[in-house]
Amino acid sequence: MSELRKNPVTGRWVIVATERNLKPYDFEPPFEVRRPGPCVFCSGMESTTPQEVYSAGRNGSTPNTPGWKVRVVPNKFPALRIEEYYSLSANGMYQKTGGLGAHEVIIETPDHQLDLADLKTEEIEMVLNAYQERMRDLQADQRLRYCIIFKNQGAQAGASIQHAHSQLIAVPVVPKLVQEELHEADEFYRKNGECIICRSLQEDISSGKRIVSRNQFFLATIPFAPRFPYETWIVPLSHEAFFTKVDKNTMRSFADILKKILLGIKLALGNPPFNYMLHVAPYPIGGGSPHRESYHWHLEILPVVTKVAGFEWGTDFYINPVIPEEAARTLWESLPVED
Repeated sequence: MSELRKNPVTGRWVIVATERNLKPYDFEPPFEVRRPGPCVFCSGMESTTPQEVYSAGRNGSTPNTPGWKVRVVPNKFPALRIEEYYSLSANGMYQKTGGLGAHEVIIETPDHQLDLADLKTEEIEMVLNAYQERMRDLQADQRLRYCIIFKNQGAQAGASIQHAHSQLIAVPVVPKLVQEELHEADEFYRKNGECIICRSLQEDISSGKRIVSRNQFFLATIPFAPRFPYETWIVPLSHEAFFTKVDKNTMRSFADILKKILLGIKLALGNPPFNYMLHVAPYPIGGGSPHRESYHWHLEILPVVTKVAGFEWGTDFYINPVIPEEAARTLWESLPVED
């Protein structure tokens, strides 16, 4: 059974999930050799996972059988459960609640040998559509406040199963890091009457120094002050706070630039482990959102090429040994050539 606990010193919520101790690791660090399938996420192994909650690309096949392109299942070893309760309690200064939430796995391909970057653009679009549909579905649960999509690729990035997949976790509170982003966005909007990311896009386009790629609807750029070498953000050019609002044309454009950036990182850095996180505004309450005009959804991609140590953990202050402008040039030069 899980529970959420709040650190009264930092204001940060932590998930205490004892069942995660049972998580089966199929890597033996530091080696990352591709292991042959099948694994529990491969086509034909559907009976080894929880019952699917979403699938795409089926050609007449029934749920929980082969024939899918993308499949979403509850995590077998969840950090949180939708069946749990949310009842905030306090013991002196300490607050906690039951382990309410959702924890799902998005299996990106039935093929054990492929990474997300290896898929066709239309297949990556199916994965992104699955993200969107699951976020929309969970939004109907009024107990949930925030939903994050994230991907860990490689053992050093935290992946426990090698088959290409990403994850979704929905929680009944807004995470501390997201609260900090929302605060900065709201303050900038209050003072300037515009979105802080929209302004940064204008300045990045004007300077052109940290741009990695651009298409009709998106810009991929190295932030001005990235935490990690080659950290790349993919940001929609038009303002929008919610990923659930993305239309079909924009989604295809997102899939196109995501594939290009993942291939660029793979080629430039020797296929490193990486994480990415989809940051969006919290779920609206009662149909309204105070952050609709100030917040701007985006994807943050973090290649794992350096280690975080005591200074970073102790200060949340990062040392980046690669100049952002040079990182952008390196990735741009490694992008696949257009047909």
